[in-house]
Amino acid sequence: MSPVALPRVAPDAVGEALHRLRVAGVFYCRTEAAGPWAVDMPAFGDCLAFHVVTQGEVWVEVTGAPPLRLGAGDLALVPHGRGHLLASDLAAPSLGRVDLLPQEYVTESYSVLRHEGRGDRTQLVCGVLTVDGPAARPLLDLLPAVLHVPRSAGAPWVTRTLELMTAELAQPRPGGEAVLTRLADVLVVQAVRAWLDAQEPATGWLGALRDPDVGAALAAVHRDPARPWTVAALAREAMMSRSAFAARFTQVVGVPAMRYVAAWRMHVAADRLARGDGVAQAAAAAGYGSAAAFSRAFVRATGRSPGAVRRRGDGVSR
Repeated sequence: MSPVALPRVAPDAVGEALHRLRVAGVFYCRTEAAGPWAVDMPAFGDCLAFHVVTQGEVWVEVTGAPPLRLGAGDLALVPHGRGHLLASDLAAPSLGRVDLLPQEYVTESYSVLRHEGRGDRTQLVCGVLTVDGPAARPLLDLLPAVLHVPRSAGAPWVTRTLELMTAELAQPRPGGEAVLTRLADVLVVQAVRAWLDAQEPATGWLGALRDPDVGAALAAVHRDPARPWTVAALAREAMMSRSAFAARFTQVVGVPAMRYVAAWRMHVAADRLARGDGVAQAAAAAGYGSAAAFSRAFVRATGRSPGAVRRRGDGVSR
């Protein structure tokens, strides 16, 4: 009896890329304010900031983007670590940098900021997060200066996740920070996914992930970067001829297939180094049998030595 041919199941390359994100909370703040107010959020390097309004309205103003008004239940992400302004009214004078203002520190990583005035009341939950993983930089580079997920967009998960976060913040308990980190992980990934889903037509790296043929090859490389990939092996993942795949990959991704593989391996290696792995471990994860050969390739690709990245604890520069 001949085997039954099963239909090809296209991998969810976008979903797999999101799954590889690692989100960790740096700081959380609940703000309760009345009357006109404004605060400056300083730049936080490569961190991502999120703001969710639970009562009233808040303006978010980031340099290079038009001011954004958030209503209750709306979520905004500022993904590139840029400084920005939060205000009940853009004409209100700033109270100063939010991290320098008097506030109640419930824990080292959570505070409550209060401002009393005459006027409407506003409540919001804010957080500063790190987002790591090999896919973090390519994904975050796709995002705009401010990513807005309005409550009206039909995203009940924002409300549900926020309710859970608010409960943890209101009554800190053992393990609360771990719960907040997981919830923030969900909040950010869901927001990024909602934004990605709305991008039509998709181009660049996102378009490549969504491409039914090229996306299958990308997903395979992302899953197993150390495999001895060749154009022929990638073409088999895409179920295409070698020549057709090579042309299609370059057209969709913008670089030849093996150049992409080499770049992805450097992202993987940099991520391993930033997490504290040794050079030999990072080399193996990137498919190099020799630490010396890996080190030379890493310097050529990034301009930094593996040891420098490991000591500093960050990934490949944007």
